[in-house]
Amino acid sequence: MISEAELLAVFRALSNPARRQMLVWLKEPMSFPGQEPEDVEIGVCVTDIQRRAGLSQPTTSQYLAILRQAGLVIATRRGKWTYYRRDEANIARLLETLRDVF
Repeated sequence: MISEAELLAVFRALSNPARRQMLVWLKEPMSFPGQEPEDVEIGVCVTDIQRRAGLSQPTTSQYLAILRQAGLVIATRRGKWTYYRRDEANIARLLETLRDVF
């Protein structure tokens, strides 16, 4: 079960429409141009997310950091690039907590 503090962080992260949209996009990583099946394991490059979002690189990175801190995505660093994928296990815990509480 997710703690009250963790739940609050999730609600804050999801309060922003662009962050919610990023989480939805990451549900289908192969929808990003140039994404290869083997890339799914590490995620989608922040540059590709930034292009799709139409936001600046700093804003995109900040939004993804907020999603990461809320436990909704996992960041993997490869060289100078950072890749993001959904944390499906934690999202499942969140949904279970919501179901139990509400």
